[in-house]
Amino acid sequence: MNEAAMNEASVNEVPVNDPRFPGLRRRGFLAAAAAGVGFGALALAGCAGTGPTADNAGGGGKPRRGGRLRAAFAGGGASETLDPHLANLFADVARAKALFDKLADYGPDLSALPRLATAWEPNAGLDRWKVTLREARFHDGRPVTAQDVLHSYRRITDPKKAFRAKASLEPIDLETSRAPDDRTVEFVLKRPTAEFPNVLAAFGAYIVPEGEQDFDRSPVGSGPFRFVSFAPGKSAAYKRNEDHWDGAPYLDELEFVVANEESARVNALLGGQIEYAHELNPATARAHEGKGQIEIIRLRNSAMQSFAMKTDRPPFDDRRVREAFFLIADRGELVDGALSGAGEVGNDLFGKGYEYYAASLPQREQDLDRAKALLKDAGAEGLEVTLDTSPVAAGFTEAATIFRDQAARAGVTINVRTGSKDSYWKDILDSGTICSYRSGAMPIEAHISQRLLTGSTTNATGWHHKDFDALYQQAQSTRDKTARTAVYERMQRRLHSEGGFLIWGFADWILGTAPGVRGVETKAPANSLDWARFDKVWLA
Repeated sequence: MNEAAMNEASVNEVPVNDPRFPGLRRRGFLAAAAAGVGFGALALAGCAGTGPTADNAGGGGKPRRGGRLRAAFAGGGASETLDPHLANLFADVARAKALFDKLADYGPDLSALPRLATAWEPNAGLDRWKVTLREARFHDGRPVTAQDVLHSYRRITDPKKAFRAKASLEPIDLETSRAPDDRTVEFVLKRPTAEFPNVLAAFGAYIVPEGEQDFDRSPVGSGPFRFVSFAPGKSAAYKRNEDHWDGAPYLDELEFVVANEESARVNALLGGQIEYAHELNPATARAHEGKGQIEIIRLRNSAMQSFAMKTDRPPFDDRRVREAFFLIADRGELVDGALSGAGEVGNDLFGKGYEYYAASLPQREQDLDRAKALLKDAGAEGLEVTLDTSPVAAGFTEAATIFRDQAARAGVTINVRTGSKDSYWKDILDSGTICSYRSGAMPIEAHISQRLLTGSTTNATGWHHKDFDALYQQAQSTRDKTARTAVYERMQRRLHSEGGFLIWGFADWILGTAPGVRGVETKAPANSLDWARFDKVWLA
């Protein structure tokens, strides 16, 4: 993952024709929309988007068609791509979900909701699943078929590529899976998988037309918006898809602009150059909330905040050192200092409040005496380590500084190294020993499959344990939910005692919009279907 730098600007320094916000003078297009309907647990009917509600940001009211919305995100510089299978940054995902669809996506509670799939049904052994597709078309008029689904999944799982959803799709035997007709996919699995719908909703598992390769010059998807133009590291412009299966967007035009500095996003919002600013700092939210210039939207419990310790190299290949670092952290101080209190403390486990979360484990508290004893026992007294961080995300540099001071009280010297926003996420994946880390919302099983299995493509803690992999497969293969929950709790107990993620908090995700923006969902964690979903947004 990459992030590009942008200089700070005051509100008077962001003119309408500022080259950092290309396309801000373009005119817009027109739209209509349709709401989603309900679904069953295994066999589903209709779409499942929740759509805007009466108490959404900016108030309710009757949706209005027309207009252009300009949304500012931190970007990835010149290396940005519209290839949906390479989506990593939040900006990537927002652009991808506007152009493409998945078979399913995550609802507000992180359960799988139908999108291009209308039904999924397992056999008795849970190792074969029949998925029925809705009638949908790509932007060039071609129908979305079962062959497109199999092509997309085979592309994602190409062993020569490092696509994000590869680990999530691992349970599928794509060599024997087949398409008996255009609207039916029969997935054959390598093992029984009770939560297969989560695989369909996996981060980055978008459906693309068979044979499609040119994603940056003329990408063709089936999403609610059509491609207009793309300038990597600058902007991407879309127009509404009149024929989208879920109804045409209310907006005529949607434009994403890159503004890496939070101050630039805020100033552009205040100055009227954009209508939507992604990821604001808590201090910014407090300064503007209730003042009338910006609507502040808080998506609770959206972002895991942590330090990732590399468990496959010194000094964190020693379990005692990792446990000492768990005990060094004063989580309350980190939440108060790094997040300005806009969040809640973590317990070194992902997914607080989500299904399968091991809430019964005691909350870990700071214990400097025990930490010192563990370090002494490990022969690591006077330990000195480098903590990699970057202003790539809100609270990262502040948390690193606070933790440095906490560690000093345990006799540990932490040297904080601030990395490039352009390359931070790529740099820390394999290098260094400890780094600032965060994640948006996803099911706990998806977090495990993408980050904690031996073959996971984003295994930032170097957690490679075959017996842990086997437990994951056992959980996936267990039909009885109570028994499956027990396996997940066993896995989390191990991570809590010896894992590499020091998860100190869960942050509110904070958005800012212009006062006239309506329909932004307020109960959609980052990475879920209704987060950064612009087809149900309108301008009053």
